[in-house]
Parts: sequence; C-alpha cells; structure tokens
Amino acid sequence: MPQTPDDPAMPDAVLVEMIFPEQANHYGTLFGGNALSLMAKAAFVAATRRAGCAVVMARSDRVDFTTPVRVGELLELRAAVIRVGCSSMSVEVTAEAWDLDGSTRRDVLSGRFEMVAVDAAGRPRAIASTVQKEEETA
Repeated sequence: MPQTPDDPAMPDAVLVEMIFPEQANHYGTLFGGNALSLMAKAAFVAATRRAGCAVVMARSDRVDFTTPVRVGELLELRAAVIRVGCSSMSVEVTAEAWDLDGSTRRDVLSGRFEMVAVDAAGRPRAIASTVQKEEETA
C-alpha cells in the first residue's frame, strides 16, 4: 500500500547517495566521518522541513554502524522527526545500503540527532505553533 504524506511511517526526508572511493577508508568502505556527515544532512533536511526555518545540530546521540557500506553501493538515508519541543526536535536517521541492481539490501546505520530552530542571529527560536499543535494531536 503506498504511503501518503499524512502517514506517520513516512520519513520527513529521504536522501540517496552513491558511495565513491573518495568517501571510503583504506578498507574500501564508507569512512565513519562521511557517514556521520550524510546522516547529519538527512537530519538537517527533515528538521528544516518540519520547522520551516533554519536549524542547527545541538547533539548527536548513539550512532550505530552495524554493517560496512562498500564503495559502489547506494546508501539510502531516511530521517523522521520523532519529537517536537518549543525550539528543538529529535530526528531519527536510519540508513540502508543496497547493490545497484537492488537485489541485496541491508540496514547499516542508525542514530538520533537533536536539532534546534534558530533565528537570523543563531539564537534558539520557537517552532511555529502549527507544528507544535500537529505533534500534540498525534
């Protein structure tokens, strides 16, 4: 069954990245720092879309690297806002690696990021009340 935009299981952001040699370590797998960068980008996109304003990362929490991602694989990152506060949001990011033909898929990364809505001066700002009301009714 296809997901609709109102479906709570639908992620707030999906990013797909091809893993090239310059992103890899000497083992031919995705370098951990590059993986964190991609996860942070997915969290940023999801939080920005939900808040409707600029956001910054305040914290990353428990990032798990369960399986190496090899050069030549596609990495699909899914980010979902799982909590909305006054100015902060928790975003859960999961990633799946798959061969180009799509025959082999496996879970490879997961983590949680705390994102904060900020104003033009970089200070925390309230997230639009319509977003908060959405979360309260869910």
